[in-house]
Amino acid sequence: MNFTEIANARQSCRSYDETREVEQEKLDTILNAARIAPSACNSQPYHITVCRGEIATKVEAATQGLGGMNKFAVQAPVCLVITEEPYPATAAAGAKVMGTDYRSIDMGILTAYITSEATAQGLESCILGWVDKKKVAEIIGNDKPARIVITLGYPTADDKLRKKVR
Repeated sequence: MNFTEIANARQSCRSYDETREVEQEKLDTILNAARIAPSACNSQPYHITVCRGEIATKVEAATQGLGGMNKFAVQAPVCLVITEEPYPATAAAGAKVMGTDYRSIDMGILTAYITSEATAQGLESCILGWVDKKKVAEIIGNDKPARIVITLGYPTADDKLRKKVR
């Protein structure tokens, strides 16, 4: 798959096949893509926590709110929690001088790498920004802010590719 094919095939999954586990080899490939994602001063101001099983279900439940938002998320066999980490001194200085917090940009690039590689691996994903940060931090045992949860898995047969309207 070339990049344009990946971009056209990638969508937010709304119906995961709960009977299919994500193979460790595919997850390792996704995490390697995350490892090489560019960031300001190569600072990688984030941490990725891989959640499966009961922990994944608890984290995914902490992304629900407002009467059923993200209710499909608990079907996903894997979720990745992206927590914000502090910058090293060089990136922090650049951010201060420029008046730009590059962490959000870096996490956006990271998320694009993760979801693109998931698509290349034949998996679906969904980027969840509605996150109970305190609850997720408690579940994963990290005191840093949980900024993004990405669900991963195989789609159900009826979760067809939707037309992109831009």
